[in-house]
Amino acid sequence: MKINFKCLLGFLFVLFVQIASAQEIKVKGKVTDHAGLPIPGANVLVKGTKTVAETGLDGDFTIDAPKGATLVVTFIGMKTMEVAAAPTVNVKMKDDTNELETVLVIGYGTTSKRKSTDAVAKVTSKDIEQIPVASVQNALVGKLAGVQITQTNGKVEGGMSVRVRGAASISAGKEPLYVLDGIPLVTTNESNNGAPTNPLITLSPNEIESIDVLKDASSAAIYGARGANGVVIITTKKGKLGKGAFALNFSQGVSEATHKRKWLNAAQYVELFTEASINGTGDAAEAEDTFDFLAQGTDWRNLEVNSDWQDTAFQNGFTTDADFSVSGADEKTKYFFAGAYNNTIGIINSNELERVTARTNISHQVSDKFSAGMNLSFSRSEIQRVQDDNAFTTPLQAVAQSPLSPIRLDDGTANPNTLYANYLLAIDNSYWKTIMRRVTGKVFGEYKFVPSLKFTSEFAYDLLSQTEDNWNGKNVPFMSTDGEVFASSVNNETYIWSNYFTYDKTFGEKHTINAVAGMEFNDFNRRYQDVTSIYFPNDNFQTVDGGAEVNAGSGNETDYTFSSLFGRVSYSYANKYLLKASIRRDGSSRFGENNKYGTFPSFSAGWIMSEESFLKESKVLSFLKLKGSWGQLGNAEIGNFASRQLYGPSSYNLKSGLVFTQAGNPNLTWEKSSQLDLGFEVGFLNRFSLDFDYYKKTTDGLLFSVPLPQSSGASTINQNVGVLESSGLEFTVNTTNIDTDKLKWTTSFNITTNQTVVKELPNNNTDLLGTFTINRVNEKASAFYLKEYAGVDPANGDALFYLNTVKADGSLDKTTTNDYAAAERIVTGNPFPELMAGLTNTMNFSGFDFSFTFQGEWGASIYNSAGIYQSVSADYFDNQTVDQLNRWQNPGDITNVPQARLYGGNGTGASTRFLQKADFIRLRNLTFGYSLPKTTLNSMGMTNVRVYLSGVNLLTFTDYDGYDPEARRDDTGIGEEFYSAPPARTIALGVNLNF
Repeated sequence: MKINFKCLLGFLFVLFVQIASAQEIKVKGKVTDHAGLPIPGANVLVKGTKTVAETGLDGDFTIDAPKGATLVVTFIGMKTMEVAAAPTVNVKMKDDTNELETVLVIGYGTTSKRKSTDAVAKVTSKDIEQIPVASVQNALVGKLAGVQITQTNGKVEGGMSVRVRGAASISAGKEPLYVLDGIPLVTTNESNNGAPTNPLITLSPNEIESIDVLKDASSAAIYGARGANGVVIITTKKGKLGKGAFALNFSQGVSEATHKRKWLNAAQYVELFTEASINGTGDAAEAEDTFDFLAQGTDWRNLEVNSDWQDTAFQNGFTTDADFSVSGADEKTKYFFAGAYNNTIGIINSNELERVTARTNISHQVSDKFSAGMNLSFSRSEIQRVQDDNAFTTPLQAVAQSPLSPIRLDDGTANPNTLYANYLLAIDNSYWKTIMRRVTGKVFGEYKFVPSLKFTSEFAYDLLSQTEDNWNGKNVPFMSTDGEVFASSVNNETYIWSNYFTYDKTFGEKHTINAVAGMEFNDFNRRYQDVTSIYFPNDNFQTVDGGAEVNAGSGNETDYTFSSLFGRVSYSYANKYLLKASIRRDGSSRFGENNKYGTFPSFSAGWIMSEESFLKESKVLSFLKLKGSWGQLGNAEIGNFASRQLYGPSSYNLKSGLVFTQAGNPNLTWEKSSQLDLGFEVGFLNRFSLDFDYYKKTTDGLLFSVPLPQSSGASTINQNVGVLESSGLEFTVNTTNIDTDKLKWTTSFNITTNQTVVKELPNNNTDLLGTFTINRVNEKASAFYLKEYAGVDPANGDALFYLNTVKADGSLDKTTTNDYAAAERIVTGNPFPELMAGLTNTMNFSGFDFSFTFQGEWGASIYNSAGIYQSVSADYFDNQTVDQLNRWQNPGDITNVPQARLYGGNGTGASTRFLQKADFIRLRNLTFGYSLPKTTLNSMGMTNVRVYLSGVNLLTFTDYDGYDPEARRDDTGIGEEFYSAPPARTIALGVNLNF
């Protein structure tokens, strides 16, 4: 019989297709959250294949799957679910609360919290979004153990102080290294105003995915000579797998000062200063003559004028935030585009910030082996500034003015005849405008040689360009010409080229190795220019070219480079024994010829005891890990030319020349910090976890200017001498209190202790004295050093002080004296907190969400260096705080306020009279929101609509009676307040829209 092979092949083909079809099933399913609401955009994958589907607006999906297959369902923020394929599938997802699987960014790579042997604190976008603050750092306060974040004062652009595990230096840089998507950021303060600006105010919180703070040497040593103060790694958002998403957020808020002080009104002012004049000069004539001048023709005897100068310095603030983002991803391409606008009208008169930002993040899988991408961002921040705290024309110094003085004249112009310069003359006739433009960008490529080995190359760029324009009209106080204009321009730019290999391999199911090795080159350039012109025809001319004479100008250029090699190896055995080592070798042009290069190693180990057989089956203990690390880091923030022998220009009679300005030190190098960390992580019932760390870091080779003999031609030389030691404990507790379909409640609590002590100083441990502070061996760094106030003599109203002279037995003589000069200074307080804590609670119930954070600090003191003017029993005519009404008046009076004596100097010297504890607890932020049910949104084509009310600095509990326990003077000094503005209390209403 003849066989028709064509027919046979056709028959077999149809048979095979039918058989294959019979082995596949069409799966129809629905994906919902724990409350039963549909989840659109969830990803459904047939395990082991590339077959994928996505849920629609109602959570439904359809997918073809082989019989017996497993479906993997994923959605951001939810636990991954695996279910068997069946004709009908319903998947109920739960929130992902497994913090052990949290991904930590550790520099040139990532790790999971479970396998980490480092001390890394992390916050995500959920922790910082919808908090109405202008700066990223402000949103982090109270959320990170071991990290103290303080804004200098309440000005919108105010400088930020960030301390990771206490100070690691006295005279070099103290701020951490900031790394944005692998780019070490320029954070130089370029303000000519006298008060610092915050360079990171150019970043918008809406574009940030997470922030990881590397606190110990094991994590930060990969950044070598720049890691001693900690490293803050900022990661921006990327597209998530699924259909494209569009998000729009808008909020508006109002602000006011957290606290205002009470000052004498007109009646109290006349009463106190009349009495002070009689006590100090013998009659009331001195006071009355001054009252006549201050009143400027008004009837002060009948209190015609009662000016509230503090009220003019503050204003109601307003905030507007708007941002949008478009994001998405498929198997090959991820994209994220975002833009944001912020306008913050500050609580200080004429202080305002306006910022626009834009970001593009995109990556593409070119082939199975090669991928590439680009991150690019731009921001422009325009700031209307006021003068620094030490300037007479800064708004808050207006509180020194007499309430008898009219604030403005009848024609509306500022009163020019006040006790001190009327700051409103500056507000009306000048401006200080700062514009910060920032561009950051990175292009990168990644090539996989084999699945376990890849090579990454990144080229990054960071430009911070800043201009400042200061116009002063002819009516500005202290103006000696017909107007003056100052204009400056500075460009800071950094180029970073990084190349590194990453090897990640598991052998025999028990041995896992992750290794990174590479090089990095960093080139920084700075160019600065300024010019001043004077003599303007009238106040309508407000730029340099309007002046008749350009009378000043300066300019300079500088640069530095870093050339680095780095490597890191992590090893785990059986998922329970963990080892890690890293090393970085840095070379920099900043250091002396004999010390151009330094090597920074670190080692760490961990033991996951809960994986051992004797604990693995525990129904109570869900996780237990012991860990320890040691490493060395550097602090390279010593300036570009500290090691060089320098000469500068000098001129005389129109002849130019050179003068010797600085002695060189070819051995000068970075400050070195050795750090030890011991800790454990423990979890119970998958609901409670505790992280504990003990740390000790010793910084050797502190940079100081050491005196030289006059015969050398220079007065000082920079040397690496001195030792500083910081130590403390950190606890972080996370709990899931309730986790049901309707209600979820979680709590996070952190507490940190810190002691920073000076161990060695130059010149045979000679004390280093500041105006109010001291650095002394075995004392806390920059401790307060003051004469000790002893109250008031009840017999005569004299201010008293403790002698504190050293007696023969070594004790201090606590005899009191009214002779200020006879008393000795003693160490009497710490400008830095010794205990810090943060408590965050988050609750979700049937579409409602509620969260709040409390922050607390204890152990720090503040010295009010303005107290010698504003709280000294009417020693001069500055307006006084109301507590000065409690002055001594009659023999036998018991009070802490001396007798009022005009010009008497009764207790006006610097002393502990003006030193106070700054302990506080603050409701840092609170947010209450409601999300519309997803079933309501389906017909609108939206995935989420949420309205919320958010607040910052709502409540403060403190015994400190100054403006604020966190406010500090912004021109100089450590731990001082000097007419320093409190932070803003802000309440904002907003809406989130997602499509």
